Amino acid sequence: MDIEITRTHDVLTIAFARPEKKNAITAAMYQTMADALVEAQQDPATRAVLIRGSAGIFSAGNDLEDFMKQPPVSDDAPVFQFLRAISSAEKPLVASVAGAAVGIGTTLLLHCDLVYAADTATFSLPFAQLGLCPEAASSLLLQRVAGYQGAAEKLMLGEPFDAKEAQRMGFVNRILPAAEVDAFALQQAQKLAALPASSLRVTKQLMKRAAQHEIQTQMTDEAVHFAKMLLAPEAKEAFKAFFEKRKPDFRQFS
Repeated sequence: MDIEITRTHDVLTIAFARPEKKNAITAAMYQTMADALVEAQQDPATRAVLIRGSAGIFSAGNDLEDFMKQPPVSDDAPVFQFLRAISSAEKPLVASVAGAAVGIGTTLLLHCDLVYAADTATFSLPFAQLGLCPEAASSLLLQRVAGYQGAAEKLMLGEPFDAKEAQRMGFVNRILPAAEVDAFALQQAQKLAALPASSLRVTKQLMKRAAQHEIQTQMTDEAVHFAKMLLAPEAKEAFKAFFEKRKPDFRQFS
């Protein structure tokens, strides 16, 4: 399985388990995660959810080959099911990040309640580099934690940054040694699972209520642009260059 679903007491763990492809995410993986998150919300035995990577890497983002074979152009595409599930989750979400977190590997963290990063973690948002636009409401959420210029630098240039900068920006709670981060994140999830579920649910609702409509609207707007840009010449050139292992030439487009 490319996604491993396990349970430790009251904590459900969703782990990327495709290290040979740097945990790049396929449509089937999105569907598995979406289903797991929906089931977790309905299952009283699940009191917290942990999302982590494997083999020293979080996720390289979308699997571009699979992405082109099954482009997410409809509202019920697995990636959009996943984004709706993670953005509306009422139970606590904890993330453990080691190694690279690329694209949605970074943007999904903006929907988590607690994020712990290894000192080896790197983050990047290379949407513009691929001729695309942000997703997962990152165009809204990232500037809320990092400020407009901080978000613009990451979303426009798409250059990698380390865990210290992610913590300074405000979406990483704590940095730990790579060998300790998964266990620590699970421990934190277990602490949440031991607290009153109703208290956590209401606390999360109160913190997110004002922004929830904006988040859903922003994700919808992003998805419309994303679908159009995915079929545009710039994205085709970016993807072709990626597979040909060369730099794309965007100067040919106005």
